[in-house]
Amino acid sequence: MILGVGTDIIEVERIRKNIESKNYFKEKVFSKNEIDYCEKKANKAESYAARFAAKEAFFKALGTGWRNGMSFAEVEILNNEFGKPKINLFGKAKEVTEKQNCSDIHVSMSHIKEFASAIVILEKQI
Repeated sequence: MILGVGTDIIEVERIRKNIESKNYFKEKVFSKNEIDYCEKKANKAESYAARFAAKEAFFKALGTGWRNGMSFAEVEILNNEFGKPKINLFGKAKEVTEKQNCSDIHVSMSHIKEFASAIVILEKQI
């Protein structure tokens, strides 16, 4: 059964400005694994933007937004060996998701030069 669906779209340039600033945006929002992955990409801003959009979409699907003690850093988007993205949860985000009996998380991301988007679908055990 579907627990929630979330989608987000973001301008790549907005994320590019943030990751290039000295305000530690990358470290606040992305895990070390995500940073390592994105930094290897030719157009790293697109990869960061897609992950940011996926984090936003996750919180929308959860129905809570990123309040209640949850943070972007608790939502990690990595790729499996075939390139398929998956979401790992930590801390309060994991706790809230488990309380809602979420059994599976599906994520799809896309990006082009100017925009990145993502959709997240949360499934619930019946």
